[in-house]
Amino acid sequence: MERPLLLSPIDLRSLRLRNRIVISPMCQHAAEEGRATDWHLVHLGKFALGGAGLILTESTAVSPEGRIGTADLGLWCDSHVAPLRRVVDFVHAQGSAIGVQLAHAGRKAGSHPLWHGGRAFSADELSALGWPRIAPSPIAAGPGWSVPEAMKAPDIDRVIEDFAASARRAEAAGFDAAELHFGHGYLIASFLSPLSNRRDDPYGGSREGRMRLALEVAARVRAEWPAAKPLFCRISAVDGAEGGWGIADSIVLARALREVGADVIDVSSGGLTEETRRIAVPRGPGFQTGFAEAIRRDAGVTTQAVGMILDGPQAEAILQAGQADLVAIGREALRDPYWPRRAAEQLGIEDDYADWPERHGAWLAKREQGMGTVLRARRRAVARLAQDEGKETA
Repeated sequence: MERPLLLSPIDLRSLRLRNRIVISPMCQHAAEEGRATDWHLVHLGKFALGGAGLILTESTAVSPEGRIGTADLGLWCDSHVAPLRRVVDFVHAQGSAIGVQLAHAGRKAGSHPLWHGGRAFSADELSALGWPRIAPSPIAAGPGWSVPEAMKAPDIDRVIEDFAASARRAEAAGFDAAELHFGHGYLIASFLSPLSNRRDDPYGGSREGRMRLALEVAARVRAEWPAAKPLFCRISAVDGAEGGWGIADSIVLARALREVGADVIDVSSGGLTEETRRIAVPRGPGFQTGFAEAIRRDAGVTTQAVGMILDGPQAEAILQAGQADLVAIGREALRDPYWPRRAAEQLGIEDDYADWPERHGAWLAKREQGMGTVLRARRRAVARLAQDEGKETA
């Protein structure tokens, strides 16, 4: 049987991933003053045990005021390196690669976790923290958000250097890849959209002007990031607002990012604003893969698809159709950290447990010796069911 594309290696610069399954960044709000904790070791480490090719950290702030919430990970100071190195070393020991997502929340900085309501911090709460909300223009992210401060030239220069310094610390922590968060309405995304960027200087106006900060950050990080290691950029292919950033813009941006050294475009959507007038992107299995396909085809770049990718047959179909080169799994991996191994079963791969962590694989192999026929029959039935469901979804 030919090995499924999902489970085949892929080379990104000098990094070889054992498969094309990526764990998406997922905010955990469990850090202490930006430092990783035992929660991050377990949260990220379990995905390595589960067999993912690449694991991405949650949004990791390049400055204290760039955090989405007070308990976000950070890389704005050297004390953040060692706790992350502990996580990196564990992931490497299990055979997976790990990347860091570097971000600045901009005008969406300062909010409560989803499980505490997700409300934006008030102006008083921000003042008590000493956090300014900054943006290209003084336009609030939506109802409940304060009006941000419009950035001046020194502010822009500082943000670029914050990204560069955080990339240096990411290398010191041993990360295999870096991803720049240019989507979901955060700082760089707010520069891209004409709805949130009303500047009349070189960082505003035309699409080229609005793209300038994204390209300068990417070029500056690429200069700091080792040439052997890949650089990802997450974008919102459409920002979700009427008259905002669209897929044609994203194709132009993706080409330009490739020219300054980005290797993978991680294609998401939405997030610019909380306003009610917005473009509806119907949600369903694989609802964003069409964007990844268009950018891959028209910009000639490697893409990563994300968004309600539920099982192995669906993920394999995305890759076989040429919609993307990598698939990113988020909430499904929270439901089942062993998603990559389940996907292999669904795709008909008989597992001898040789590539499992030995402390798990040895026990499972022993059970297989006693119940192998029964277990294999059950897995084949599950695989057939998943394949049938995948055909219906397609």
